[in-house]
Amino acid sequence: MRPIHGDDPHALAIVRLGVDVPYEQAWSLQRWVHGKRVAGELTDTVLILEHAPVYTAGKRTAPHERPADGTPVVDVDRGGRLTWHGPGQLVAYPIVAVTDVVTYACRLEEAMIQICADFGVTARRVKGRGGVWAIGDASLGLPDRQLGAVGLRVARGVTMHGFSLNCANDPRWFSRITPCGIPDVGVSSLSAETGRRIVVEEVMPIAEKRLAEALGMESYELHEEDLLRR
Repeated sequence: MRPIHGDDPHALAIVRLGVDVPYEQAWSLQRWVHGKRVAGELTDTVLILEHAPVYTAGKRTAPHERPADGTPVVDVDRGGRLTWHGPGQLVAYPIVAVTDVVTYACRLEEAMIQICADFGVTARRVKGRGGVWAIGDASLGLPDRQLGAVGLRVARGVTMHGFSLNCANDPRWFSRITPCGIPDVGVSSLSAETGRRIVVEEVMPIAEKRLAEALGMESYELHEEDLLRR
């Protein structure tokens, strides 16, 4: 039995929230877990899920980046810009204690790079951009394609929000926006890059393993019902 208090720096609780999770519901749970983690009443915890379709805007989102057709957008307290979450996309919200935010963001990107590699997809960082990318080929008219994004908030030394990785989502959701405020690039997924359908359920256990490795932690499963009893 892993400890429930924040006294084990190597313990990472994995809480799977399921599919079609409303954004506001997960955001509220993040804030609750964050408060418990700050108070030392929980170990570091990561919420993993698929959202119901939603556009979210971070603090740096410019007015012209919002959907021109009036599609609703949820304004959130993370960094970064406008993005989409929804079915076929793995979302992970680590609520963990950190001392160096830049290093932490790089570790999330490294976790995604390793996940992609596990499925035969080469992903890289691109200087000046957040997230991870499949590199294009200008001679073929093929742009760089974003596979995963990172958006964070840190309060009282504990993180919120996290990363999203495109697995089998419909790319048309991104056509209404400029994803992460970066023009002239594409958006792709593990399925599109490999030519076979790779669903979130298949990616999730690999993601949990790679995230724990990137953070230098030992993961353990915690059911949502047990989390809420804390």
